[in-house]
This record gives sequence, C-alpha cells and structure tokens, in this order.
Amino acid sequence: MKAPELFSEREPAAPLAERLRPRSLDQVVGQEHLLGPGKPLRLAFEAGKPHSMILWGPPGSGKTTLARLMASAFQAEFIALSAVFSGVKDIRDAIERARQALQRTGRPTILFVDEVHRFNKAQQDAFLPYVEQGLITFIGATTENPSFEVNGALLSRAQVYVLKPLGEEHLELLLERARAQAYPTLRLSDEARRLLTGFADGDARRLLNLLEQLHTAAATAGVAEVSGEFARDALARSGRRFDKGGDAFYDQISALHKSVRGSSPDAALYWLARMLDGGADPLYLGRRLIRMAVEDVGLADPRALRVALDAVETYERLGTPEGELALAQAAVYLACAPKSNAVYVAYNDARLFVAHDASRPVPAHLRNAPTQLMKKLGYGRGYRYAHDEPEAYAAGENYFPDGMEPQRFYHPTNRGLEARIAEKLDHLRALDERAKAGKSAADAAARKRER
Repeated sequence: MKAPELFSEREPAAPLAERLRPRSLDQVVGQEHLLGPGKPLRLAFEAGKPHSMILWGPPGSGKTTLARLMASAFQAEFIALSAVFSGVKDIRDAIERARQALQRTGRPTILFVDEVHRFNKAQQDAFLPYVEQGLITFIGATTENPSFEVNGALLSRAQVYVLKPLGEEHLELLLERARAQAYPTLRLSDEARRLLTGFADGDARRLLNLLEQLHTAAATAGVAEVSGEFARDALARSGRRFDKGGDAFYDQISALHKSVRGSSPDAALYWLARMLDGGADPLYLGRRLIRMAVEDVGLADPRALRVALDAVETYERLGTPEGELALAQAAVYLACAPKSNAVYVAYNDARLFVAHDASRPVPAHLRNAPTQLMKKLGYGRGYRYAHDEPEAYAAGENYFPDGMEPQRFYHPTNRGLEARIAEKLDHLRALDERAKAGKSAADAAARKRER
C-alpha cells in the first residue's frame, strides 16, 4: 500500500477576487469614461486591433482585468510580468515566447507588465524594438504618474488611459453581485454593507477580499446575518489608498496645503485626518505645517510659526493619538490666520537676483574692524550706529554694495501684522527721502560756497 504523501503539492485556492474576475467587457464595473458607448477603450475593443497602452490608476480599478480581456477579445497570446519580481532575463524569455507563439500559431502577443514604474530605464528600453517591430502589444499598468515614472521613449509609443477609483455605487453593485454568486446565504445589514464599501476605499479587489474575510468570520462564529458591529470587529482595517511617496500621497498633502492657504479650516482638518487615517507619518505632516506657517502665513501672523513648532514638539512628547490633536489645532490656526506669502516671494526674488548678479564686495563702512590693520584700511569708517540716531534709524544710509542700485524684494501685504510692517517701512522710506533731499541741498550749498 502506497504511503500518503505528506508534502504533496497542491494548487492554492484562488481568492474570491480572482474567481470573480470579469470574463467579458460588460461585466466590468466602473470606468464608464473609458468603456461606455463611444469611449476610447470601448472603441479599441470594437475595432479588434490592439495598440500599446499604459493603464494608470489606483489599485483595484481593473487594470489587470482589462489587459486580460483585451487578449481574449483580440485572440492574442497573453504574457504577464510583474516589474516587482522580473528582470531583464524575464523580459528576454517573454519576448522569446512571443516570437515562438507567432511562428507556431500566427497569433500576436499582448505583453502585460504590472507595476511598470518599478522597472528602470534600461529595463523599459528593452521593450522598444519589439513594440516597433509589432512582435508584441505592450500594456503597462501603474499606480504612479507615467509622466514621471515611464521613460519618454516608451511613453511616446503607448496611449495613456487614466482609470478612476470605483465610486460608492460601483462598489455596492459589485458587493451584491459577489455576495449573490459566491455566498448566497450570507446576509448583510445596511451598516455592514456601508462598512465594507467604506473600508474598500474605491478598490474592487480589496472589497472582495474583505467580503471573503467577513464570510469566513461569520461562518466560524455561526452568524447568519452580519451586523455592523460584527463587521467592524471582524475586519482588521488596513491603511487607506496611498503608499508613502506615491502620487496619491502627494495629491493629499497638496490638498491639505491648499486648504490651509485657502483659509478653509474644515477642509484642512479633513485632509489631515485622511492622511493620518492612511498611515502618513504625523511628524512629516508636522513639518509640512511648519512650512505652511512660513510660506503662506508669514509675517501676517508670526505666531503661526511658533504654533506649528509647538504642535510638532507636542506630538514628539505625546505620540499617537493624543499628539495628533496638537497637529489638528495647528492646522486650524494656520487656516484661520491672515495670509501673506510676501517673505516667500521676496526670498525667491532675492535668490534669483543674487544668482544672476556679480559677487560684489561688502562696502568698507559695513565691514567689521576687530584689528588695527582693518581700521587703517578704513573698515567700519563712516558707519552710523542706528541706536544713536533719531527713531533708532540711520535715515538715508545705504546697506547695499557700492555701485549697486538699491533693490526692493519685500512688499508687505495689508493683512494682519504685515499691514503695520508696511506702514513702518513707508515711514522709514519717507525719512530716507527727506535725508537724501537734505543731503542734496547741503551738497549744492557746499558747491556754491566753493564757487
């Protein structure tokens, strides 16, 4: 009698998302802007002629499904690579398989590369000659902006299609369809459905994985109808849809910054909460709040910088979740504060001026003179000590290099404290003009006496 094989190989059970993958275009949920009547991808399917493309969209939006459906619709060989696990050797092997398929069956090959943005330039360039020869139709899938992550040569040979995350109505349709097909006896309360679609966050694959997880938990517990409370306890909530450093991450930090700049405290709180919920580093968010304080509030309210710095220090001491409240307080304060980017603009203008100007020497009267030699050379001679002057201001004095026209980089706004700064500078400039006029009159009188 043959002994049983303890370690015999078994095919792993396919997850629900794979078992329910659409087999036709009409089964695809969402992406109406590409698949609706008269829309680009629908027309491509109907034309029956494949073309190279980049499918750019968030996880679970249907990129792999569309690539597989194209291979079926165009009766093409389908070869899939993942840029996470593949190298140049895998690319060569795929090209050789495509060549053999063409010789053996006469069928073209669709080469699908998932996460194509993870390939380096040399790896991406390896596809170019075969795309140009027509040996393969290249379909790349990416969650990152192809403008930055796909090299120009490959991008110029492929049409870019932007996929969107699934909306609430799409997720609800997909959930009911999956439940009816896979788990017809499973009943879900309205709250449980809302939790599932909310946790899915626009990702079809995640929704189906969560449904599968919930079904297993319900079957184990002997629960016939899943309540919201049971669903909440059963689902280990994973992070929201962005990876740190990805497009969605920077889109959200941009939205937070623009909400603060636009003086919308509620929107600022929303984006801050979204990013914290998604797993963003709170200290990174704190650093961005500090940047907003100096870039967008500036001298209109100098206290904003101290508030942002205090919030970061508070978070460093308290951690999560208590310290997050300090970040929220800073975001609200910055959003409500008067706004000025005058210093930000002035600094950039000064940097640009200096970058294109000569390296002018410091005027002798502004130089320090700690030694006798420096004093003999005239360093510091003629310098006017501002504290000894009326209003502690040396009216008419020039602090720019000799021979350089005085510049005005800083133009304060009329908002917050900066309005008072503007009044002060206008007053000091009036003193300068008066001093210059007095000096001109004195010089003219001296010249007259000399004559």
